[in-house]
Amino acid sequence: MNGKLEQIAGTWRLRFVRELAHAPEQVWRALTEPQQLRAWFPQEIEGEWEVGAPLRFRSKYGEFDGEVLACEPPALLEFSWGPDRLRFELAPARDGEACTLTLLDTLEELGKAARDGAGWHVCLDALEDSLAGRAPAADSSARWKQVHPGYVEDFGPEASAIGPPEAVAADGYES
Repeated sequence: MNGKLEQIAGTWRLRFVRELAHAPEQVWRALTEPQQLRAWFPQEIEGEWEVGAPLRFRSKYGEFDGEVLACEPPALLEFSWGPDRLRFELAPARDGEACTLTLLDTLEELGKAARDGAGWHVCLDALEDSLAGRAPAADSSARWKQVHPGYVEDFGPEASAIGPPEAVAADGYES
């Protein structure tokens, strides 16, 4: 369930692979419908899921822009998220009742890999809880603090140079 850090053609990328007990169409709705995104994605997303369409990301910690780069329901969604690029791939299981979700986050900076890795870990846990109709197992800031040290250890000091996200820092993060 932990993310991996990869170097691809001079850039750094986080890779998460989760086996989900839900059909690709159900997971697709969780990736694209505003009501379902609120349950797991760290910001509100405004915009249409059409290639080339602008996106606006909002949270109490700020706003920034993005753009839809690929959209092939229910298999592929890719967009810029500020300076990063997020790619969600859904591969159905043989029975069609489950799927594999692969999240690729191409990073602008190596120094935030552990921070963002822990963040996506928490978000994907929340996605799984939401798909199963459960409340999140833990407060997101508390869960981030729990998993972050493992990402620091796995990725190393160069990938851990940038501290916690604002939501965690506002909640009293201690390094």
